[in-house]
Amino acid sequence: MSALTIGAGYPRGLLDFAVRKGARRADLLAHAGLNESALQHQDNRIPLERYVALFDAAAALTGEPGIALQYGEAVRMQEVSIVGLICEACERTADVGVELNRYAALVVDEDRGEPATLMRGAWQDGNVWIEMPDNALTRDFRMVEAEFARLVWNGRVMFANEPAFRAIRYPGEIHFRHPDPGYRTEYERVFQAPVVFESHWNAMQVDPEFLTLKQPPVNRYVFGILSERADALLKALQATKTTRGRVESALIPVLHRGDVGMDDVAAQLGMSRPTLYRALKGESVTFEVVLDELRHKMALSFLADKKVSVNETAYLVGFSEPAAFSRAFKRWTGQSPSTVRKG
Repeated sequence: MSALTIGAGYPRGLLDFAVRKGARRADLLAHAGLNESALQHQDNRIPLERYVALFDAAAALTGEPGIALQYGEAVRMQEVSIVGLICEACERTADVGVELNRYAALVVDEDRGEPATLMRGAWQDGNVWIEMPDNALTRDFRMVEAEFARLVWNGRVMFANEPAFRAIRYPGEIHFRHPDPGYRTEYERVFQAPVVFESHWNAMQVDPEFLTLKQPPVNRYVFGILSERADALLKALQATKTTRGRVESALIPVLHRGDVGMDDVAAQLGMSRPTLYRALKGESVTFEVVLDELRHKMALSFLADKKVSVNETAYLVGFSEPAAFSRAFKRWTGQSPSTVRKG
């Protein structure tokens, strides 16, 4: 079974936010065991444990124990994931949960044979609640903090000028399974509602009228384009269930090292070198081919973005000498990397 992963936009958003709060970027990355290159694209997959470690580092290096709440308050979901853009493009608030769960694997991939349910509606004592049921994001209370804060502030920002929204309480009350972490006043500031700790669930009460609100209009063509892109990402994510996909996922965060071998990847995947060799052979590929083609694919991606130079691209995909990278790139494409970057 592969490790739990999260879309790279989430740790990248937290990293950027912690830097704005005063932490040094290099220190955050080092403490969390992350590499900047793995965070370049929000659709990359990052081990969930690294995201949790980044919360630890962010709290320690900013001196803000409630930084997860602040992160969710300040950074919208559409800034960290295509799923947020799709939810923003929904016609009604009631549709948001459907799309959120439809593309849940792009947020956090549980690898347990069925899609995660990130949020769901529930009725209790005549009240409407939005619950975060057990999933990978509930494994650490900071992730729960961040996502509820994000959900609340997404609504407040989106409907700031909507009279029907201003007439209701949002949320009416909010419950958490975890005990009071020691910064209750920060919870009260962020949620502006009664907070209950050590509850039987993670959930927030909302006025039924909230579910009838229409979101600001977005071109339906845009919604379709976003959905097509998300469907393609889901398909690509499913491909990582193959041995080749798992090898690629293990290589991406350490590709820049250049000296990552088959033994290292086999150990990371919890198997012996011969077992990994046989598994790849069963998919008609070798480790060397996977590594070479991944370098090719990542180099094209970096050069197309034009955010890094040719020499920096060479380093990011594991070449210590730009000349060696140029030779490899010409073998892959028949062109020089500088020509492709300019084009």
